[in-house]
This record gives sequence, structure tokens and C-alpha cells, in this order.
Amino acid sequence: MCKIFHKFIMGLRNFMKEYFLGFWDYETPKVMVVKNKTLGFIYRGVQFLVITYFIWYVFISQKAYQESETRPESSVYTLMKGTAVHGDDILDTVEYARPSEGGDVISTILRREVTYDQKQGTCAEHFNVANANCTRDSDCVKGEVDFDGHGRRTGRCVPYYNHTFKTCEIQSWCPIEQYAVVIEPPLVKAINFTVFIRNSIHFPRFKVLRGNIKDARSKRDIQKYLSRCHYNEEKEPYCPNFRLGYIADQAGEDFSELCRTGGVIGVFINWKCDLDLHPSHCKPTYSFRRLDLRKDLINSGYHYRFAKYYSKDGVESRTLIKAYGIRLDVIVQGHAGKFSPIPTIISTVTTITSVGICTIICDWIMLNFIDKNEVYSDRKFDEITKEPAVPPPTELSYINSFGSNHSDLSDGVPL
Repeated sequence: MCKIFHKFIMGLRNFMKEYFLGFWDYETPKVMVVKNKTLGFIYRGVQFLVITYFIWYVFISQKAYQESETRPESSVYTLMKGTAVHGDDILDTVEYARPSEGGDVISTILRREVTYDQKQGTCAEHFNVANANCTRDSDCVKGEVDFDGHGRRTGRCVPYYNHTFKTCEIQSWCPIEQYAVVIEPPLVKAINFTVFIRNSIHFPRFKVLRGNIKDARSKRDIQKYLSRCHYNEEKEPYCPNFRLGYIADQAGEDFSELCRTGGVIGVFINWKCDLDLHPSHCKPTYSFRRLDLRKDLINSGYHYRFAKYYSKDGVESRTLIKAYGIRLDVIVQGHAGKFSPIPTIISTVTTITSVGICTIICDWIMLNFIDKNEVYSDRKFDEITKEPAVPPPTELSYINSFGSNHSDLSDGVPL
């Protein structure tokens, strides 16, 4: 046991000694020209791929020679426009837009479910609420509040409006919504409503401020232009008026389905500016995408409730409205770049350094797949323990004939 331990200690000591002495060794690359067409083809091919990647993708596509800014300052103002005839009523922006003038979020009502003339009082709970059905007063706990219900229970069991069965009586706004709601037809004319989206963006690093509205000589010319234009990616890229039908179509949604369930659509404004060019080339691009969960899920769509309060015969009353509609979330993204010597130098050095990968790959292929007789490895690696008395041969050696006096290997070497 002692001998084994002694051998282990001695082996560990020798290993540490060799590692310590080898740590201070100096390694320098040795240039060796191998005239092997297969290896040469691989070497030049890898070089071509690396250089092409850096020139085309890094420099041309990603513009690595530029200093960039990706967190610009942005401002958004939205306004819904349009008038619709709904039955005997004329609806304007005050009726269907929430808010009528907004920031980066604006919604429009496409369909309503209305409960008229609700008053504070007592009435029967809806029969779908848990434990609401009853046969006697003892089935209803006085003061109990069901958070899925509509109010506080009074402890009485009463007939469910004009039906024969009974439910627990509650104190609430009566009549309850599920019983007295009136479902109105959708506002299909809203497909032609327009949304005005004004966006300005500022890149403080480069002191550049741009807007998404076409420049004009006077305020009157701008107003005249905005009153008649609609956004078109090719013809009118600077018009900030978007039809709701166009937005739904670009988002891949059916407008009639949106009228039924509602939905949330993101309006993405992307500014990608190359400031090496004139600032007029810095203009936005728009994309649209549905943001809420898809329509085949229970909690999809977009709807909310609000009420209109009034006094009737001295009693406070209200009209409860459940509104389905489209909510637009305007999301601004920006990226600006301009030539700078520092990123240019860094990218250039990275390119030159990456070309060295070609040598590493080809050395690995040569030593593991081509050098079967270890002819290349004998010439590739030399170990010098002290300075030689005789001047060493030149560092650049050509290997092209087997058994020759100078360092030269070629395809004729039997491997």
C-alpha cells in the first residue's frame, strides 16, 4: 500500500514539474507549404465563405461599420374619424371611440349589448350563478356575496322574473344584465372608419428628429393633404390615415368576426434609418398583427363595460353597455446608424482574425485524415531545448518530394 502511494506521489510530482516547466515554454507558428490539391481546395473554400460572410452579412447587411442607436424617444397621437348611421341614430367619434383622442392606445366600438333603465333595488339572481336556484328562503344566506354573481343576497327566495322557478333575491342594479340585455347589430360601416396616427421620433445621439407626416410648405397644405389621403406603402408612405378594414386585412383578420368578438391589433411603426444618407430617406414602415389570443379560445377578443347615468323621476338610473370592438396598440421601434471609425476598426480586425479559422480547420484535416504516415506531423512540430550551434534552416519550408534533402512534401509522398 505504501509503495502504491509512493508511486502516486512521485507521478503527481513529475506531472506538476513538467506542467510548471512547460508553462514557461514559448510557441511560435511554423510555415509549411503542403502541395495537396484537396487540402488547398478546402482551405480556399473556407476562406471564401468566411470573407463572404463578413463582407455581405456583417458589413453590407448589418452595417457593422456604423455606430447605432436603438432606443429613440417617441411620441404618438391617435384620432378616430368617421360617421355612421346605426338604425335611427347618427354615431360620431364621441359615441364609438374610446378615447376620442388618445395616445398610443385607441379603441372603437363595433357592437353593443345594452341593458336599459337599471336602478338600485332588489331582483332575482341569474339561474346560472352557483347556488342561486332555490325553493325556500332557507336556501339563501342573507348577506352572502358571490363574486360570480351580481349582488348581495337578501335571504329571500323569489320567482325568477316571469318564470315558474325561483332564485335567490339580490340587492343590485336591476334588472340584471343577463335577463334584460338587448343585443344590437354590429356596426359594419366601421370598416371605412379611419385612424389618424401621428408619430414623431428623435434619435438624441445623432440629433435627428423625424415624423411620419409628409412635409409641406404651409399648415394649410398639410391639412388639405391629410383630409384626402389614405396610407399606401408605395404611393402614400407618408400618409398617417389608416382604414380599419385595411388594418384588419393586413393583420390577417376577418372584419365581420372582429365585430362579433372584438380583438386587439398591434400597429408596429418601425424606423430603420441609415443616417449616412440624407434624412429624407429615414421613413417609417408599418406592420399589423393580432395581439390577443386567437378567436377559438374562450378568453379571446376584446370587450369592456361602461354605463351612462341619468335621473328618471328623481331616481338615479343607468344604461349599462357591454361594448365589443377593436383596440389598437401603437408600438414604435427605432434603429439608426451612422459611420464611425471605432466600430469599423473593430469589425475589420474581427474579420482578419476570423480568417485564421481556415488554418485551424485545414491543420486538423491534414493531421487527422491526410497524414496517415505522420509525414506532415514530423515537419509540423519541432521541439528546441536550446539554441543550436549550427544555423537552423529557413522557417518557410517547401515539402514536395519524398526523401529530398530540403523540407518539401507533395502529393507524391506515400501516405
